[in-house]
Amino acid sequence: MVQRIQTVYILISIFLMGLGLMLPLAEISANGELFLFKAAGILKGEEVVFSGLPLQLFIGIIILIHIIAVFSHKKRIRQMRLLVFAIILMLGLFGLFYYFAYASFENQAIAFKIATVFPFVAIILDYLAIRNIGKDEALVRSLDRIR
Repeated sequence: MVQRIQTVYILISIFLMGLGLMLPLAEISANGELFLFKAAGILKGEEVVFSGLPLQLFIGIIILIHIIAVFSHKKRIRQMRLLVFAIILMLGLFGLFYYFAYASFENQAIAFKIATVFPFVAIILDYLAIRNIGKDEALVRSLDRIR
C-alpha cells in the first residue's frame, strides 16, 4: 500500500488538506479592522464573525475521500474515481474561498496566506496519483493478456 508512489501522493494531499483546516487562509482588512479568515470562519480576535462550517465540512469530506482512496488500493478504478471526485470538490472549495473572502465585507483588502494554495497543490498531487494508478492498471491488464 505505502510502497506505491500514488499512495504517497494521496497521503501528502491528506496532510495538506489537514493543514488547511488549522492554518489561516487570509487576512481581511475592512473598515479599519483586521479579520482572520480560517476554515473555522472569519474571526475578529477570538470572536467568530462569519461561521465557516461549510468550509470545515467540505475539507472534512475531501480528507475522508482521500482516506477511502488510500485503503481501496486493490480496486484501482474505484480509487481513480474517488480522486477525480476529490479534485472536483477541491475546485468547489476555491469557490467557497472566494465566497467567504469577497462576499463577506465591502471595501476590503485581502492578503491571502500560503494555506490558500494547499488545495491547488493537492489537486496536482491527486492528478499525479491518478496517472500512476492508470499506469498500474494498464500493467495489470497487459499481464492478463499474456496469460
